Amino acid sequence: MKQLISKLLRVFHIELKLSDTNFSFQCFRMLLEKHKQVDSVSHHSFFNPMQKKEDQKKKIISFYRENRRMPGYKEIMDILGFKSKNSVHKLINWLVEEGIVSKDSQGRITPNRLIGEIPLLGLVEAGIPTVADAQELDTMSIEDFLVDDKEKTYLLEVKGDSMIDAHIEEGDYVLVERRGEPRLGDIVIAEVDGGWTMKYFRKDKKGVSFLEPANKNYDNIYPEESFRVAAIVKAVIRKY
Repeated sequence: MKQLISKLLRVFHIELKLSDTNFSFQCFRMLLEKHKQVDSVSHHSFFNPMQKKEDQKKKIISFYRENRRMPGYKEIMDILGFKSKNSVHKLINWLVEEGIVSKDSQGRITPNRLIGEIPLLGLVEAGIPTVADAQELDTMSIEDFLVDDKEKTYLLEVKGDSMIDAHIEEGDYVLVERRGEPRLGDIVIAEVDGGWTMKYFRKDKKGVSFLEPANKNYDNIYPEESFRVAAIVKAVIRKY
């Protein structure tokens, strides 16, 4: 009991020299006074480890929503006031166990769901308008629908208008997957002569690979020195 109270006093930055006979009484009296000075949220988090983790989880989710990416280990230390990466590892392992995030082989974390499951209400025609019955048929996970391999999948924000005729506009997000050889007609993320771009993957009659924009104002790109396809576009995400 005496050791426990001593630890609590150190947390609250209380200096106290006491004899064994009055140690417990005075310590609890000091803690009671100190308790009045802290707000209910932080006090509750201190005495409830699970609540503390929930508060930390909310801060990480808030960072993700503001920055549209998960924080790195150093950023988590800064956000949560951790003094060591060991604390970050413990928290991330808990988040993985809770199914909130996933961790790849390199230790990078990603949200476990893009937007979770939403109701699938049925069909709506894109031609002649018909009555759309709002009958819930099932639920659908957007992540399960779009993502085949989470460790090889990531999002990129689109800049420029070279793919506008493929209905990919500036400010959209493309969901891309790192995989093997692209098929003809795939929209790819490629490195050409040291620069990165997103275009259609094509081959001419001689079998030479080139990149084709979806905008008549841009020319085809034939590599001069180096060329490699890094990823293939799987989906376009746009928020209205």
